[in-house]
Amino acid sequence: MVAFQKKTILRYELFGMLFISLLGGLLHFTFEWSGYQPIVGVFSAVNESVWEHLKLGFWPVLLYAIIEYWRIKKETNNFFLAKTVAPYAIIAIIPIIFYSYTSITGESIFVIDLLSFFVAVVIAQFLSYKLLTHKQLSNKLEKVAILALLLLAVAFIVFTFYPPHLPIFQDPISGEYGIINHLH
Repeated sequence: MVAFQKKTILRYELFGMLFISLLGGLLHFTFEWSGYQPIVGVFSAVNESVWEHLKLGFWPVLLYAIIEYWRIKKETNNFFLAKTVAPYAIIAIIPIIFYSYTSITGESIFVIDLLSFFVAVVIAQFLSYKLLTHKQLSNKLEKVAILALLLLAVAFIVFTFYPPHLPIFQDPISGEYGIINHLH
């Protein structure tokens, strides 16, 4: 891979940090702004649970991956693997930080939650860059990555309406799960 390609890819991944962070921040509010429209809830946080906040990273990463696909895919290696590792990194990092610090403090602290989102996005985009500029790996990995990305998208959609009754899905304010309480 030539230096020009790496610089172009790096610019896209750095811009992606900004795009994902800003869109993720907006998606925190869009469900309420929409008047609690279920279709908007698929892409937005429908409550204050940790799971719902993971959507704020997933959907912007996916949208940005679609943009990048049309703009730089031909200049990259391991495109689908990189664009699958990124959201999985976000959904691993945010809960690790959240549950680690809340086990010490006993409470959620907004500034730390916000910073954990930004840290997760930066790490995800860094990992994406490294994979995009790494030597081409197996085509089988690319196919598995596409499947893993699709499964994650399906999980976010299904669990919006039918979340398991596990702590990561529970709104700490209302004690409710998912979007159902807004549909009545």
